[in-house]
Amino acid sequence: MSFWERVRAAPEPAVPVETDPRARRALIIELVIVGTLTFGFSALSALLDLLDAQLRGGIGGTTVALNPSASTVGVIDFLEQLMRAGRLLAIGALGVYLLWRGGIALGKVGLTRPARRDVPPGLALAALIGLPGLGLVAVARALGINAQLVASSTDGPWWQYLTLVLIAIGNAWAEEVIVVAYFLVRLRQLGLGPNGSLACSAILRGGYHLYQGFGAGLGNVVMGLVFGRWYQATARVWPLVIAHAVIDVVAFVGYALLAPHLGWLTG
Repeated sequence: MSFWERVRAAPEPAVPVETDPRARRALIIELVIVGTLTFGFSALSALLDLLDAQLRGGIGGTTVALNPSASTVGVIDFLEQLMRAGRLLAIGALGVYLLWRGGIALGKVGLTRPARRDVPPGLALAALIGLPGLGLVAVARALGINAQLVASSTDGPWWQYLTLVLIAIGNAWAEEVIVVAYFLVRLRQLGLGPNGSLACSAILRGGYHLYQGFGAGLGNVVMGLVFGRWYQATARVWPLVIAHAVIDVVAFVGYALLAPHLGWLTG
């Protein structure tokens, strides 16, 4: 079977459906806790931020800083940014641990160590999502349905580029492990089919980006559908992590270097 045939077939993660009532309750409780502590709670917060912006005149008139400074004191800001990256890495690690602790063979759900073969599809996915994404951001800004995004400071210290890269990697690891691998596996264990699981994952991804505007929410739903289907077809998480990291590194570092030339995109 070719890759695209596997994509259309959308095979589910190689885990059995849990039928024991007590184990199912435990999975539901775990999902609620993980969702509350990670991206489910963030989605509710983002929705409230969007509603607040709309009530105050519209999201198009707001500015959102994606990587704001945490302190005017350089060393404290540096440590705060490192802690932010570390927290993101820990969120992803929690998802891996919970799956492993629950008896899931990590190799069956794409959470083994990365391999060279993960790089080409990762770069291809980055181009597939990242390039049209720039156009969507520009259109959304022109229509007034997206905030003006400030991806990073344009006059930060030299170490800013290091922390931006680490945060980009942290974002990629946390989101792809939790929102794709962890949630799709757990939803499969609860008996939800591949299309329903995919929709839940994509809507969650779009939800916690709504603070950036309607365009960002829609774009991330599309990203979630593409990434989730890829995972369902290949059971490989690392290409998604690579793709997401590349997209964020280009956005964060590229903005810091080229912001004066990006008026068409953010103005």
